[in-house]
Parts: sequence; C-alpha cells; structure tokens
Amino acid sequence: MSTQHYDVIVVGGGILGMAHAWAAARRKLSVAVLERSHQAQGATIRNFGQVLVTGQAPGIMMDLARQSRSLWLDLAAQAGFHVRSNGSLVLARNHLELELLEDFAQGRAQDEGVACQMLSGKELAGLFDGRLGHHHGALQGLDDLQIYSRDALPAITSSLQAMGVDVYTQAHVHYAQEGQVQSSVGNFTANSIFVCPGHDYSSLHRELLDTVKPSVTRLQMLKVRAQDGGWALDRPLLTGLSCLHYGAFSDLPLADTLREHVQQRHGVLLDQGIHLLISPTPQGDLIIGDSHDYGQQASPFNQEDTDQYLLDLAQTVLGCPVQVLQRWQGVYGAKGPAPFSVLQADGSTHVTVMHTGLGMTTGLAIGERNIAARYD
Repeated sequence: MSTQHYDVIVVGGGILGMAHAWAAARRKLSVAVLERSHQAQGATIRNFGQVLVTGQAPGIMMDLARQSRSLWLDLAAQAGFHVRSNGSLVLARNHLELELLEDFAQGRAQDEGVACQMLSGKELAGLFDGRLGHHHGALQGLDDLQIYSRDALPAITSSLQAMGVDVYTQAHVHYAQEGQVQSSVGNFTANSIFVCPGHDYSSLHRELLDTVKPSVTRLQMLKVRAQDGGWALDRPLLTGLSCLHYGAFSDLPLADTLREHVQQRHGVLLDQGIHLLISPTPQGDLIIGDSHDYGQQASPFNQEDTDQYLLDLAQTVLGCPVQVLQRWQGVYGAKGPAPFSVLQADGSTHVTVMHTGLGMTTGLAIGERNIAARYD
C-alpha cells in the first residue's frame, strides 16, 4: 500500500467529520475523509434535522448553535440541499406548558437575545387552516432551521469532493495518531488528524474515550404520512414536553411544576424519555419521535408501546390519523461530562464526540472552532 500525505485527515464521515473537513477545505488545506461505510449511517441520517437554536442553554451551546445556523445557510447555498429557515413552533397543549413558554419568552429569551415570539391560541388557529387551533398557544422560534439529513449528507459529500477533498469510503481505520493513519484502503500521513467516531467508542483511542465515561441513548423514530390530505407542514413542531428535555427551558422553575404534572398523569412518558418532535420532509411526509433508552450499548429491540405513545401524541397534536411508512432507531452519544468532548490524543490528534443529540445543531461550529484553533 502506498502512503499519501494530507494537511488534515478526518476519520468519520458524519456531520461532525464533514464539518471539520469543510472548515479545513475552506482554508485551502489538503483534506481526506475516511468513512467506514459507503455513506455514514449513524446519527447524521437518523435524526430530525432540526437546528434548534431556541432550545439551547445559555452559554457555549447557544453560541455554537448560532454560529452553526450561519454555517448551515452557507453550506446549503454551496451544496444545494433543501433547508427550511422559517423557524419552529413549540406548542402548548395545556396551561402549564403555556405558562412555561411565556416565562421563557418574557425572561431568559430577552436576557439572551433569543429571536422568538409568543403566539396566542387565536393566532395559532390562523395557521395551517386552523389545524393547530386546539392548542393553548405556542412559542415561535424564529432562528431555527430544519434540514432533511438523508439528502443533505450526500450533497455535502459531493460538494466537498468538488472542493478537492478526497473521500475514502468503506475504509476501516485501525490506527490514527502521531501523524499516522493506517486503514483498509491505505496508509496515510497528516499534519493533523481529527477523529469523529460517532458512538463508536472502542475502535480508536478507547482508553482516552474511557476518561469521559461515554454511553449511548437509543431513540425510536418513525416516518409517517398524514391521512386527511392537505396537511402541508412547513416547519418543525415541538410541544411543552420538549421543554423538559432542552437546556433553554429545563432548569426554569416552572419546568419542575410541569415535570411533576407529567409524572402524576403520564409518568410513562418520563420513564421512557418521550417528548414529541415532528419534522416535515421535502416530500411532505413527517418524521416523528422520540424516546430515550440509555445504556452502554443500544438494544436492537424496539418496544411497540413506545411507538404507540409517539403515534398517539402525534395524532393528537396534528388532529388527524397518520400512516406509518418507516420505523428506525437513532443512536446518539449520551450522559458525558458536558454536551460534547474534544479530547487531545497527542500533539496532532484530536477526538471529538457528542454526548447529546445536538450534532446537527452545533456540529458545524464545533468543527469550525477545532480547525480554527489548530490553523488560524
């Protein structure tokens, strides 16, 4: 096998890896990406595609989300994939959810400069032919984006190749450090190596990754089609249940009140980590989820009652029956010491992993900052 040299080698072709590759390519560095599959099959293509700026906790995650939003718009213009930029709606299904959203809009959102506004029940009923009119109101996040990841990742890959990035697929990497990369498709040298392994914590730098005690969460997700026709959703939907999950809301005092309310009436939703997300696809179908099952590895066995809870919630929110088209699992990093970790294996090798399902929301900015720290 021949040895080829690059300024930057990225191990992992998911969105976090591609973020590093794009950032390096924009700086006119020679770049290679090594991906073990024909195309990345992990969290990048199994998600909702939501870039949820509104939902991020103040501080680093909000900063990363805002930077990623700008980068996503630039990347979409370059690569030519579909992006929705008309925000999101967090629906209040009862007065407690409405109070929590109003508290956020009047307090933290103003303090942090979050672009959002409250919609009354009457204003909400004026959207989508009144289909959401049975809700008490909604928080409209104005800066949130949505990307259909299954189409975006191939487009991003092709765009990076057009920039001169070499993408090696079906490449199993078994050594990546000290400027040396050994793989099933050849041996390489590099000035910098960025390892973005997703939730694979054992193939490379296992001892280093063990220091952050990584685990995973398994999510049950579905693609459905509304059965009453004409339900043309043009932005992601969330509900007050999501406020118990996302950092922008989950530490507010009223979140504890809502959590107790849900625990008393629908404790199974908290037990299974269920909070409803609905994202439209460019074809007009809907991706719904999700649940959270935490552990050291993802069980291959889905629970039918979990899917049914999600379907019941979705049909109540949408006000119509839905037909299931696909079911799958998302598997993300979870429960680390921070939302993500950037670990230095040696002077030229960094390992970056997410400990949340926020790779789409923050990944482009993480890649940009890692490359900038190395080269700017």
